[in-house]
Amino acid sequence: TLELAIVALLMALAIGGTTAIIGARERGTAVEAGIDIASGAALSIPDFLWGLVLILLFGVLVPVFDISGRVSPQLDLPFVTQFYLFESIVRLRFDLTKDLLGHMLMPAVALALPLAAIISQLLKQSLKEVLDLDYVVLARVKGFSETQVILREALKNAALPTLTLVGVQFTFLIGGTVIVERLFSYEGLGNMAIDAVINRDLPLIQGIVLVFALLFVLINLTVDMMYALLNPRLRHG
Repeated sequence: TLELAIVALLMALAIGGTTAIIGARERGTAVEAGIDIASGAALSIPDFLWGLVLILLFGVLVPVFDISGRVSPQLDLPFVTQFYLFESIVRLRFDLTKDLLGHMLMPAVALALPLAAIISQLLKQSLKEVLDLDYVVLARVKGFSETQVILREALKNAALPTLTLVGVQFTFLIGGTVIVERLFSYEGLGNMAIDAVINRDLPLIQGIVLVFALLFVLINLTVDMMYALLNPRLRHG
């Protein structure tokens, strides 16, 4: 579950960050309007519905990705921990890495798209506010291109509010794996939680709830510490 959530988070940051930078650079144009429309559509569709759409498109109509399980059953798995993707990279078993990513891609994308839309909207708005500040105007006077101004001057300050949001949304992302894992028959805490409910396994349900609660607390604590570390106004009182 953590591997799936982390991969989905990285995808959301890549998609949302890229579209936010493009939208801020092309502010006031049809490109920004198109990004806003796409973000609104991505945000209005829940992750489990994205999962169904991806299964239909890339598992049934154009079957290019695996739609069930975490890894192909015929493969020999030398793993010691449940972090299969991390272990396959460390062991240089890139054949297993490819297979794991093939199974992980669609559930990760389903989880990532709504979060990417949130990141895109917030980061783009923060960038547009920062781009009007004096130090950014001075960077333009020095001859920096608009892309250089955004990446070198504006992004590091505009990203701080987004960092807090990402931490909060990451906890919701982990919670969202419950339905998505079931949808893709993906091995994880979410699938286990549904099986526990069906089987009325109360101790297992309590254990899973405690694990999710602990993850939420640790993630939010980590985000608060990172925010204090990255924000000089908090560091210097």
